[in-house]
Amino acid sequence: MAQQEIENGGAEKVAAAVSFTVVKPQLLVEAPKANDAVQFYKAAFGAEELGRTLHPKRKAEQELPLILSAELKLGGSTILISDLADDSAAAVKAGGNGVVFCLETENVAAAIDKAVSAGAVAEGEVQEGDGACCGGRVGKVKDPYGYVWLICSPVKNCSDTVEA
Repeated sequence: MAQQEIENGGAEKVAAAVSFTVVKPQLLVEAPKANDAVQFYKAAFGAEELGRTLHPKRKAEQELPLILSAELKLGGSTILISDLADDSAAAVKAGGNGVVFCLETENVAAAIDKAVSAGAVAEGEVQEGDGACCGGRVGKVKDPYGYVWLICSPVKNCSDTVEA
């Protein structure tokens, strides 16, 4: 029994309880092709676009704004499609696209602390407002296996959401 508690993390004391409401894979696509990817997933798989948020650091000379996050419903699941911005390039190895996992929770800071205490490495500071998912709160950790996890507050209302 004691061994099972250790394997399941039961022997550790955590300062704050953390529960996650959803996990969403985020597909990072070479910029500025996220809009094309969204259109492909709609045409190929019948995905339904639930909304999108444009990147706040869009350069004025760009024809198409970069997509920070387009949320698609596909087969009862939700995925996020994003343009790979300059500041997210470290999350993807050279020469390919990447996958990041987005976990939603009410307690972003506690979730990051818990992940770090389990062996993850926090990347940057928790962001709020324009730099975060739909103006909420978001932090980032990298697990011991190299995967990046976004820890986000639940999306309640995307005032800057644009329907495609």
